[in-house]
Amino acid sequence: MSARTASIILSAVLVVYFVLLGGRALALFRDGSPIAVALGVGVVLLPVVGVWIVWSTLRFGTRTAELGRRLAAEDGLPDTSDLPRTPSGRVDRSAADAWFETQRAAAEQAPDDWRSWYRLAVAYDVAGDRSRARDAMRKALELAEV
Repeated sequence: MSARTASIILSAVLVVYFVLLGGRALALFRDGSPIAVALGVGVVLLPVVGVWIVWSTLRFGTRTAELGRRLAAEDGLPDTSDLPRTPSGRVDRSAADAWFETQRAAAEQAPDDWRSWYRLAVAYDVAGDRSRARDAMRKALELAEV
């Protein structure tokens, strides 16, 4: 199953969950007591926050995929196939760190190029730093205006 299919299925499951939560919120509102109404408001806020999280995550994913397609069309995707791997399939830590340094240097030399930030995001990901990978990808998206 592809990541796209999995995210669509999980989003559909969340929609069902949010509808069920909405029913619970209505029951709490109908009760009328201040505590029940306050809990109902809380139950309504959960799906709102959940929808926002799902929307922003899916939007980030589609925008990132678009950048990947653009970079692939330019034959500029980073290639990690020659990096040594551990038996589990992960890139060897020292190799990932060395490759990361080359990508970081390239991003420092071209700070306004979204392509260098995209490659830096991949380097962060290969090195295992997902948080900085997302930040670098956000910078790439900002520069590419996708």
